[in-house]
Amino acid sequence: MNFEFFIANRIAKSKTATKRVTRPVIKISVWAISLGIIIMIIAIATGNGLRNEIRGKVIGFGGDIQILNYSPNPTHDQASAYISDSLKSLILAKPEVAKVQGVAQKAGILKTDELFEGLVLKGVSSDYDWSHLQGFIKEGSILHIRDTAYNDSALISETIAKRLEIGLNDRVSMYFVRESPKPPLLRKFYIAGIFQTDFEAVDNNFIVGDLKHIQRMNGWDSTDVGSYEIYLNTEDSEKVIASLRTLIPYELDALSTRQLNEQLFQWLDLFDLNIIIIIIIMIAVATINMSIALLILILERTQLIGILKALGSNNQSIRKIFLINASYLVLKGLFWGNLIGIGLCLLQQHFGFIKLDPTTYYVSEVSIDLDWSFILALNAGTLLICVICLVLPTLLITRVSPVKAIRFD
Repeated sequence: MNFEFFIANRIAKSKTATKRVTRPVIKISVWAISLGIIIMIIAIATGNGLRNEIRGKVIGFGGDIQILNYSPNPTHDQASAYISDSLKSLILAKPEVAKVQGVAQKAGILKTDELFEGLVLKGVSSDYDWSHLQGFIKEGSILHIRDTAYNDSALISETIAKRLEIGLNDRVSMYFVRESPKPPLLRKFYIAGIFQTDFEAVDNNFIVGDLKHIQRMNGWDSTDVGSYEIYLNTEDSEKVIASLRTLIPYELDALSTRQLNEQLFQWLDLFDLNIIIIIIIMIAVATINMSIALLILILERTQLIGILKALGSNNQSIRKIFLINASYLVLKGLFWGNLIGIGLCLLQQHFGFIKLDPTTYYVSEVSIDLDWSFILALNAGTLLICVICLVLPTLLITRVSPVKAIRFD
């Protein structure tokens, strides 16, 4: 066994090696590292989890990119958009593109016998991907849209259902205002399913139905839609948008979900800044605590340092002993920090015992996303930074005189 490792191992495992005053300081330093790792893991897991959950809900309901009729200020009443089958095939041929689907929106008033609410009808077709909304269905089922006959069923959020006192299979009326003097258009729907995404912008505003209703009310052809939702296999939507704008007709525009929800995504970007600040503070606290503990260990081992120097050990070898000993303490803190931090995250991930207000955070419970590669990098970075910063306190060893150290008490 290496000489430095042998001495450091004996010091670390000796139960009587540390004095009564030193022992609590070392324990505090170890638990300071553990607490720092716990806070960093929880901050990263919850921050990424919340961001990915909200981002997933926004993209799930509107796609990564939308191709729609150009407008400086897009509204819920969309102008018709059309791309040919050949152009659609060209878009789908891109490796970044997973799916292209046509939808449309039209604002109206949903009315029951006594109550009413302003909502937006989102029309979907037979090729609509329900996988994003399927998990949020509370009652009933998704719609089964056919290419030929009209489907009079609709999906409504639990929020709106409670507000208008609507239940599953109830029949409701929705009025769509037209230019005066034309009377409003009336469409009747049966509630086939009730969903709840906890995303206020969706739950408070949308009812999902058959696209053919909107096409008929707007006088569109069966090929016309309000927008095309594009789902990607990558998060880099800007590059795809640049290539799409060279393909689509001049009257159409391609906008990312971020451009359509700029304020929301700016709020999500703050999560990265908060995580970085927490990591910096926790690593600084852990490094300071370990530096203090190492200084105390060196002062406590002054006689040992003098004896080792008298026996021929050089300063570099003795410094290495104390760095190995300090690294052992850091690893001990990292072990307990990871065990507790990851354990708490897994408990929250499986049982969801910490709840949130969905009106504020867009989710009903704290979401967890454990990125194992990032956690591994965090541990390696913390260990490396602590060890590098601990080199400075070991310079005190070079100032220790063997003669005075052996007589030191």
